[in-house]
Amino acid sequence: MALKKVELKKVELKKADSIEELLSNCPKNQTIGDNLIRAWAKINSPKYKKIMCSISGGSDSDVMLDIVWRCDKDNKVDYVWFDTGLEYQATKEHLLFLENKYGIKIKRHKPKKPIPICCKEYGQPFISKRVSECIAALQRHNFEFNDEPYEILIEKYPQISSYIKWWCNVYNPINSQWNIARNKYLKEFLIENPPCFKVSNKCCDYAKKKISKDIMLRGDYNLKIMGIRKSEGGIRSVKYKSCFIENENSYDTYMPLFWYTNKDKLDYETHFNIEHSKCYLEYGMARTGCAGCPYERKIEDELKIISQYEPKLYKAVNYIFGDSYEYTREYREFRKKMEENNTKN
Repeated sequence: MALKKVELKKVELKKADSIEELLSNCPKNQTIGDNLIRAWAKINSPKYKKIMCSISGGSDSDVMLDIVWRCDKDNKVDYVWFDTGLEYQATKEHLLFLENKYGIKIKRHKPKKPIPICCKEYGQPFISKRVSECIAALQRHNFEFNDEPYEILIEKYPQISSYIKWWCNVYNPINSQWNIARNKYLKEFLIENPPCFKVSNKCCDYAKKKISKDIMLRGDYNLKIMGIRKSEGGIRSVKYKSCFIENENSYDTYMPLFWYTNKDKLDYETHFNIEHSKCYLEYGMARTGCAGCPYERKIEDELKIISQYEPKLYKAVNYIFGDSYEYTREYREFRKKMEENNTKN
């Protein structure tokens, strides 16, 4: 559901000098209170000399930034934003608003390979990161997309055994994210309609992950802060089991919003007067991020919004992701017909 602009409680924007002062201006919400105590302890720990906070311009990122800024009494945190090559103009404007509001500088970084180049070189994303990764591996080994038994396929393609297991639904339960059956009728669709374009999940790696890691190491940062929430779901929330990961890639990772529910987030937004970008308040979007990403479940709704509010960007995403959009439409129509046939039978 898209965020709506509401009357928010006016709260003076100032940093706290102590955790006691910070908590004195905290909403009556146990999760938020515990979170602020933890965030204060992490950010002000003498263990961390330099901290990097990754800003996206999205609604979760807005709440995270407010938490980090209030807790960063010694100004140890550097804020960064990664320009993937497919960003909303509204997001870019919102970054300026955040800089002005908090009196900070958000460092802009461009990836070594922006999304348009990644899609041209490696392929386009399709359905999800996991599905794209598996199809890409099968394509690289000239897989024939047939329904042969696992025992035969594993002998033909021993070098990609994990992806053959995905194709053959070897993992339990059957609807596990590691099986193709997780996406209903996808296997049947691929057998009847093998992809005629390259599929890949590399755009996420090159547009954000690799440049983020490089900046962490080059800048001698020893704590990375990200705005991941477990309740949002997705492969990232499954990957992490806790809000804090110690010594991952030679630095620690902290996710202040990890345990926030939608209600916790709304309580924080209302109490601390968090204002989001026009993507939410005017466009009516429920998410931001890479514009027109084919992973988005409601991609058709998003494309309509982009067409209306940012027509130049609309042309760009259709040029870059056009094959994936059309293939996704074909898959959804195929799934719909299969479900109708099964209902009749």
